[in-house]
Amino acid sequence: MSAIAANRVSVIMNHLSSSASHPAGLLGGQVAIVTGAGQGIGGATALLFAKEGASVVVSDLDEAKGKDIANQIIQAGGKAIAVAGDVTDLTFPERLIEETVKAFGKINIIVNNAGFTFDGMLHKTTDKQFQLMLEVHNAAPFRIIRAAAKYMRVKDGEPRSIVNVSSTSGLHGNVGQANYATAKAGIIGLTKTVAKEWGPLGVRCNTVAFGYVDTRLTRAKENGETMVVDGQKIALGIPMGAKKEAPSPAVVFADTPLKRAGQVEEAAGSILLLCSPFASYITGHTLEVTGGKGI
Repeated sequence: MSAIAANRVSVIMNHLSSSASHPAGLLGGQVAIVTGAGQGIGGATALLFAKEGASVVVSDLDEAKGKDIANQIIQAGGKAIAVAGDVTDLTFPERLIEETVKAFGKINIIVNNAGFTFDGMLHKTTDKQFQLMLEVHNAAPFRIIRAAAKYMRVKDGEPRSIVNVSSTSGLHGNVGQANYATAKAGIIGLTKTVAKEWGPLGVRCNTVAFGYVDTRLTRAKENGETMVVDGQKIALGIPMGAKKEAPSPAVVFADTPLKRAGQVEEAAGSILLLCSPFASYITGHTLEVTGGKGI
């Protein structure tokens, strides 16, 4: 058994044998970057990673929300910094990577989670509307991974993992999401390429394709959730139209075996799974987290 394989087995066995005597957690000693971590799935992931021993870089467009998550981690006894910025800003990826290394000395994990929807029927979708989704969900993760290459492509025996967040829209398409579906399909191709190019150096790269997880992107558009990009306010959520009330769960989840929405903590758990030593021989994979929908 190689030294690296033996180390992975040791980490797994130690975690299983007694969490009290091995308090470091599944990610003990690792440094993780999570984008879009000011709330939702990203926020839950940052908090969970810290609980499992990682030093976490909380990155978000909203500086106040990012700092709040980082402060929660610190107050709970963990280590974290907040790095605010727009992932589509060409200068941001390099700054994110260098501030991470300046604070913690290395990078073990990158979770490219930042993103949003900008829905519209295909025949009404503008070039700008379409291109923005490619910038957020394809170009930004590519630039972040590229900027991290000199810190990730090193043979020092430490675990290194990248998780890119996709969607079932990228696997199956979705009405009103030609732009988002195209982008979320594209991130899967990027993931597989990184897995093949960086695998020989021990870097794993996987994708999580989420189904219906309860976030501001899946709640009623009429709730008024928005975000501002380049001065433009973008409405988030699923339009309910003139309906007086949202469809019942029995209708919404009729084709979902678990008959409910996923929670952000469950989504975070699936990301942790792929970054943990339990997934040390998994790379280039797209994990569908859907409650069984689509099987």
